[in-house]
Amino acid sequence: MVRWLLLGCGPVGHAILEMLSERSGRVRVVTDDRERVTSLREEGIRATHGDPTDSSNYPPTADIVLVVGEDAECNIEAIQSARGRYPNAQVLSYAGVEVDPDCIEKLVAAADRVVDATAVLTDHVVEMVDREPARRLRRLLTVLRELDGPLAVVTHDNPDPDAIASAVALCRIAEYVGVDADACYFGEISHQENRALVNLLDLSLRNVESPEELEQYAGIALVDHSRPGVNDGLDPETFVDIVIDHHPPRAPVEARFVDLRSEVGATSTLLADYLERLGRDLDRTVATALLYGIRVDTKDFTREVSKTDFEATAYLLERVDVSVLERVETPSMSADVFETIAGAIRNRETHGTAVASCVGEIRDRDALAQAAERLLDMEGVQVSLVYGYKDGTVYVSGRARGSDIDLGETLRDALGQIGSAGGHADMAGAQLPLGILEDVGDDAKESLTDVVRGIVSGRFFETLDTAPAPEVSDAEALALEFPLEDRT
Repeated sequence: MVRWLLLGCGPVGHAILEMLSERSGRVRVVTDDRERVTSLREEGIRATHGDPTDSSNYPPTADIVLVVGEDAECNIEAIQSARGRYPNAQVLSYAGVEVDPDCIEKLVAAADRVVDATAVLTDHVVEMVDREPARRLRRLLTVLRELDGPLAVVTHDNPDPDAIASAVALCRIAEYVGVDADACYFGEISHQENRALVNLLDLSLRNVESPEELEQYAGIALVDHSRPGVNDGLDPETFVDIVIDHHPPRAPVEARFVDLRSEVGATSTLLADYLERLGRDLDRTVATALLYGIRVDTKDFTREVSKTDFEATAYLLERVDVSVLERVETPSMSADVFETIAGAIRNRETHGTAVASCVGEIRDRDALAQAAERLLDMEGVQVSLVYGYKDGTVYVSGRARGSDIDLGETLRDALGQIGSAGGHADMAGAQLPLGILEDVGDDAKESLTDVVRGIVSGRFFETLDTAPAPEVSDAEALALEFPLEDRT
């Protein structure tokens, strides 16, 4: 029984035969090229010398017919003959060379699928050099090549997986064009999954303590945030060469190259798009980091996910280290995290379907979000807020489910006047300066906690009563001017 029947066998047909040789199933060729028949037989392929449009030269059965001659008119006749001989077979055709539009229309009408090589090549070239994605990549590479020294790729403070992966990927792109680059961050990487990502993939990241340390670099790039001095340790007047972010800005963004696409779910998606268009081999380390960044920022493809995110994921999937992903997602949990979760449960205050909890002084700010997620799992809870203070700042993390309120706007209304607040409809946070309250002595920590609780929970519960509902179609527009760590 013949699985694949090739009618005609020019260069395209021969290339297809090489592919089919790696697949199971019997292959048969009918061509009027005698020398080709001899060559194919020497390669062990069953070939018949004869007219590919004459069905008397065909085998008794065939599942798939590939019409791959160089002449379009002959291909049309071959398709018609194959249809008559094998009414249930799938018929695919190569258009041939120098094909006029009328022939293309006839081929499309006759075959199940037609490949017009000229059109495919033209579209591919246009896609590579003239359409916006190609122009965007070309501008990025131009800026990189014009640097007269190394590049510092700066994430937001306490970077999450999306920021980490994006920084590492941009460093790799810079290296492709001969530019040295370092992924840099201010603050710390304290969330256990984020640390696991860095350690298991052995990612190279530079922890920066002051902006003066970056003076040695010839260029500055920002990833996963868009303004210097906003949630990073840079001077707000820092000249920026490159900005790549998926959060909508709350103020004008200035840089030599700017790529802000709020319609995608993760900055890692944008970097994956660049790498795919570059056509370079992508190592498992970068691919694994990028895929994890996309999964975290889209909450496993359930929040603000776009077609572009899925396309990036499809590109990355076959290149990732699955075993590393599994280990990153199941790291050990520190005692500090357990204590914060326990404190959040113990100190919770309830207001309808909302819960708020002050855990007092904290060591690990990343534990707040994990505690907020745990509180959201409680029966009857639709909104959770967990907060604590460290180093003169109150950190707030909130989670919500359903569509009753817009949590980002609620926190902005409740706390925006005394700090920075906002986020998404279902995930948001805030940072509030303690001010003179941080001068309270160690023997008065309990009173400080009471003051913080009164301010944060009081304002939050009061605002909840008039909280706005989210506008799902514009969810991206609710993001902070600085990104909040999705797993922190």
